[in-house]
Amino acid sequence: MIRIMIVDDHAIVRQGLKKILEESGKMKVVAEHANGADALRWICANDCDVVLLDIAMPGRSGIDVLKQLREEKPKLPVLILSIYPEDQYAVRLIKAGAAGYLTKESAPEVVTGAVRRVASGNKYISPAAAEMLAVEFGAPDDKLPHETLSDREFQIFRLLASARTVSEIADILALSVKTVSTYRTRILGKMRLRNNAELMRYAAEKHLME
Repeated sequence: MIRIMIVDDHAIVRQGLKKILEESGKMKVVAEHANGADALRWICANDCDVVLLDIAMPGRSGIDVLKQLREEKPKLPVLILSIYPEDQYAVRLIKAGAAGYLTKESAPEVVTGAVRRVASGNKYISPAAAEMLAVEFGAPDDKLPHETLSDREFQIFRLLASARTVSEIADILALSVKTVSTYRTRILGKMRLRNNAELMRYAAEKHLME
């Protein structure tokens, strides 16, 4: 029996995933959490075989939760299940230690197959993600400006590109306004952009907000 923890802030998503997983046989959802903080508290005192983790959640993001899980339980497979297309996050999160990346548009049999694969100690890499990884490792010196950003910088970059204010981003990520402002300055410097308008134009041109 594969024991699974689902971390997603939408109850309907958790219910749908639980139904798909448990009806497939030999899988049981042993914990459900709507935020990263609760999930981390649970995993410190309990065990499971696979974590299904969303990226965009209130408070601690899925990126932060993944990094802490890698530190505290490095052998626990974490399968990312997100609304974001693979070209925005898949390579970044697999390199950060995720066992695989799925979009929420994935068919039920793809989700269950991915869970079985990572539970057996393997990675789940879709054909699209495999191609992106090949490009990533084949041309390390030819990165686009946004590909030089850290995971947190890229997260804040996307929020800035969606016209969020520094204060709004601080609330979403549970950071101080000063910290977000520092990240903004660093992002603009790394990408050689002058202001938020140029940042938003860049994101639109590279199709990073779809």
